Amino acid sequence: MSLQIKTLLNRLLPIKGFCYTDVHWDEFCSDVIEIRIASRKNSRGHCSKCDKRGPTYDHLPERSWKFIPLWAFPVFLVCSLRRIDCRDCGVHVEKVPWASGKLRIADAFRLLLAHWARKLSWKETAESFYVSWNDVFNSIKHVVAYGLKHRSMDAIEAIGIDEIHARKKNTKFWTLVYQIDEDCRRLLWVGKGRSKKTLNGFFDSLNDSIRKGIKFVCTDMCQAYLSVVAERLDHALQILDRFHIRKMQNEAVNEVRKEEVKAMAEAGLDPLLKKTRWIFLKNRCNWTRREKKKVRHLQQSNLRSFRAFLLVEAFGHFWKYKSPAWAGKFLDQWCRKVAWSKLEPLKKAARTLKKHRPLLLNYFKARKAYSSGVVEGLNNKVKLVIKRSYGFRTDEALELALYHSLGKLPEPKQSHSFF
Repeated sequence: MSLQIKTLLNRLLPIKGFCYTDVHWDEFCSDVIEIRIASRKNSRGHCSKCDKRGPTYDHLPERSWKFIPLWAFPVFLVCSLRRIDCRDCGVHVEKVPWASGKLRIADAFRLLLAHWARKLSWKETAESFYVSWNDVFNSIKHVVAYGLKHRSMDAIEAIGIDEIHARKKNTKFWTLVYQIDEDCRRLLWVGKGRSKKTLNGFFDSLNDSIRKGIKFVCTDMCQAYLSVVAERLDHALQILDRFHIRKMQNEAVNEVRKEEVKAMAEAGLDPLLKKTRWIFLKNRCNWTRREKKKVRHLQQSNLRSFRAFLLVEAFGHFWKYKSPAWAGKFLDQWCRKVAWSKLEPLKKAARTLKKHRPLLLNYFKARKAYSSGVVEGLNNKVKLVIKRSYGFRTDEALELALYHSLGKLPEPKQSHSFF
């Protein structure tokens, strides 16, 4: 058994300057496997501070590191480390190739835990591999720190900016910045809050060459985001979020409906608009047979809510244009119709669209290549990460989970993948 496991380890996880000497059961616990490691004769250790070779000063008592379980048995690497008399740094413990940092867990095991933490909740990962929740947390922290340090930020042409409701207390909303290029869609940055100061923190983290390479920015109509992007990326095309525009229009239709329901109730008229909320919020092509029958009945009543719905449905033709000029003419004509409609909530939405007219037309200048639909899809994945773990106790844990799941970060290379 000892020879077989040593042969596997030498092939799958060779360690330069060291050798596997023995594999046996722990003398105090018969269900634990110990793998002993010793430094090779006449080899000089590496200083843990500067990574330079140096002579051995003395040896420390044996230490152990958690390793990948074997046949559901816990496995530990055991070694008596040397202290290196470094010419530059003084006497320090040597650097070992199978583990980094002060945590007693091998790097190969860290990568395995981090890999499964993308598929399971952190608690389930800890229970599956017989480790603590903190071991999983520190493994992900190690992998994310490596990935952020070694990731490439070159060739970023399009970014999407949006906020999510991340916490119930303190800073409830966080700002997320994504790369939304066709060949690479990933999370770039996480910031607490949704103010100008928050978003400026992202642009401060970029150098001039990366900022100049960004050509398209997709945002919603948050004034803080719009003003910061206009100031820091004045050369880029700002594209408004189509999803939030439709959401704003639907809210205006719903406001008209609520006002009309209240007026009809006060006048003692029949509740024609009862159970019609979702009819007005859905696309016409998604109506069920029962909803279509209800709409045919409403058409004969000339209700303000139905007129508001038809105006919003007509705006959908705006996104089918290819030319910015023709799209602009359609937008102006639609806003004039709404201004004559005497539907105040919808008139307010039309004024907002008219105010952001140049940003709306940037969608066509970009040839419809970019939209915030990608951002909304990534936001759904963010919500899934939060929901899967039923929330995180600390902001640091949530931030690490988002980078780990959506950042597409590079990971430390190993001689063998244990996934």
